[in-house]
Amino acid sequence: MKDDNFLKENNARHMWHPMTHPADSLTNPPKIITGGSGVRIVDVDGNETIDAVGGLWNVNLGYSCAPVKEAIAGQLEQLPYYSTFRGTSNDAVIELSFMLREFFAPDGLSRAFFTSGGSDGIEIALRLARQYHKVRGEAGRTKYLSLKKGYHGTHTGGASVNGNPNFRTQYEPLLPGCFHIPAPYTYRNPFNETDPEKLAQLCLAALEDEINFQGASTIAAFIMEPVLGAGGVIPPHASFMPGVRDICDRNGILLIADEVITAYGRTGSWSGSRHWGVQPDFSVTAKAITNGYFPFGAVMIADHVAETFENDETGKANVASGYTYSGHPVGAAAAIACLKETQRLKVNDNAAARGAEMMAGLEALKAKHDIVGDVRGGEGLMNALELVSDRATKKPLDAARTKTVFDTAHANGVMVRVSGPNLILSPPLVVTQQDVADILSALDKGLAAA
Repeated sequence: MKDDNFLKENNARHMWHPMTHPADSLTNPPKIITGGSGVRIVDVDGNETIDAVGGLWNVNLGYSCAPVKEAIAGQLEQLPYYSTFRGTSNDAVIELSFMLREFFAPDGLSRAFFTSGGSDGIEIALRLARQYHKVRGEAGRTKYLSLKKGYHGTHTGGASVNGNPNFRTQYEPLLPGCFHIPAPYTYRNPFNETDPEKLAQLCLAALEDEINFQGASTIAAFIMEPVLGAGGVIPPHASFMPGVRDICDRNGILLIADEVITAYGRTGSWSGSRHWGVQPDFSVTAKAITNGYFPFGAVMIADHVAETFENDETGKANVASGYTYSGHPVGAAAAIACLKETQRLKVNDNAAARGAEMMAGLEALKAKHDIVGDVRGGEGLMNALELVSDRATKKPLDAARTKTVFDTAHANGVMVRVSGPNLILSPPLVVTQQDVADILSALDKGLAAA
């Protein structure tokens, strides 16, 4: 391994980092993480911090989960790779598919299509949704509806249904036939409605209006996150996702749940859809499926969709989609171990308990610091602080002061994530009560410094 001076001298010199301007990484070199254990990470200078970002929403079990590491090592020794394209499979992926069927049975999902991650999974779900309608003889259903502020990865299809211009503008024109409705975002919405239940109804009415305008017979699917994540942690009212399900059912539209973040306990329930009492037609999962230790994902498919494909006699149901690493045996082995450990530790229960403590603490910080305009979360360990320079006008806090919060929190032992004026918190689901207190203390110092 190269020494620390080499790492610092070459930091961001020979690679581009995601989600940032290449020049910014050169003038503001990223923090170099060299170690991790439990919920803490260590940088190149030996500074230890609580990772309140959880890697990138994915390290639910922390950085020293031995069963997952051992499963990866064991599978590398037995079978490091083989394709699951037509005619071949592997023992690990067969076992995993059975486990996932059991895990997602309450969601009405019984088949898995394996991918290399979340963005890949979104592409598969979008493609299969169109194909489903073709198999059924409704080839005109090609459009997609989604939420403004929603995030669905960065592939061309995912970017097309994304509801944030930051991920769209530089790559347009994108996929045609993608349309967006207002998100149930109480702090900022075109209706100036602050009551979550009333706002949910207004957004549902906007969905019905868009369906009527486009024509239901032209729409393949509606895609949404059960709780909007990267868009700023926006939990809808409990009536919203069931209302979406009802509207989709009445109009023959498939519902794709983007559970890349919310599956496997993050919301305090085993899936975000289950959290709201909804059964989707597709559920895209990734991230925590292997605790971030291996790039892997699974698109879960509803019973009725699976039956439509499997009973087809026209040949239209041939799935002409897949990836070299679909069903990778090492990823499957990691997912098996991760799923077992996730259930054994009942991380969903801890997420709910620690999430309640986090939410209460963040509300207290809002009462103390005027630069906190809004606190969001309350559904497990998903939280955001939206920072403003003026509460009355809701003017976003400038980037320099937001960076002060980030830097001061880090100096006080906590890594947080900055996304525009939002500070996003998504710590591992194994954090303790003391960890939550330490995160809140560091944020308090950061907000005071700004």
